[in-house]
Amino acid sequence: MSQLVIDRLLDVLELLVEHPHGISLSEISRRCDIPKGAAHRLVTSMVERGYLEQDASSEWYRLTLKTSGLGFRFLAESGLTDVTQPILNRLGQQTKELSRLAVVQGQSLMWVAKAQGSPLALRYDPDIGTPVVLHATAVGRAWLSTLDEEEAVGIVLKAGFEVPARFNRNIITNAADLRAELAATRRRGYGLAIEEGEVNTVAFAVPVTIPNGKSVGTLSIAGPIMRLTADRYEEIADSLTKSARELAQIWPLRQFVGA
Repeated sequence: MSQLVIDRLLDVLELLVEHPHGISLSEISRRCDIPKGAAHRLVTSMVERGYLEQDASSEWYRLTLKTSGLGFRFLAESGLTDVTQPILNRLGQQTKELSRLAVVQGQSLMWVAKAQGSPLALRYDPDIGTPVVLHATAVGRAWLSTLDEEEAVGIVLKAGFEVPARFNRNIITNAADLRAELAATRRRGYGLAIEEGEVNTVAFAVPVTIPNGKSVGTLSIAGPIMRLTADRYEEIADSLTKSARELAQIWPLRQFVGA
């Protein structure tokens, strides 16, 4: 398989992740800049292998559960969730909000585990298994704040300041504001995002830093702004910091590629 085919395959997968209800062949061709004939051959092969399915009425293509199943199988085999889930569960119960773990993968972060601590009907509970938008989230900025500033800004500039359509417009859109927010994150000791990822939502995050000084991931709490009021900020930050230290101590117990 040529590098071009591999790149096209990954482009299609990443596009379809953003369209869980499916997308037309023409749109796949246009968005991924693939000739329609080549796009048709590619999606046909993916359907045959069970990674895509085609809706009989609309003829749109969408991902199957086989794709996400690969990720869940990898996490199970790595032992990551076995050692981290109890800590996430406890943190969620303590704060009564959603706790999540994202791990570093190259120059990005990926959500891998969560625990929902809220017993109430009003919950914040986004998808797991998706990449983190670094500049527009508490999680992303918590990790970026551990890097050399030029490296951190360079990573964001390379990815761009674009965000998914679901994001609120109250986000950082330039390098100067990013530098200022990273400095504020370092001073606070935790990442903070108020109505950035989504309206009426607040998120907090701290890096998970193992004994050698390397940040391998981030731990976060997120929930409705009506419950996560300013008088709870220090309480949430303290719970996050303690849990992140615990995660850092047990990190060597799992074998996780790229950690």
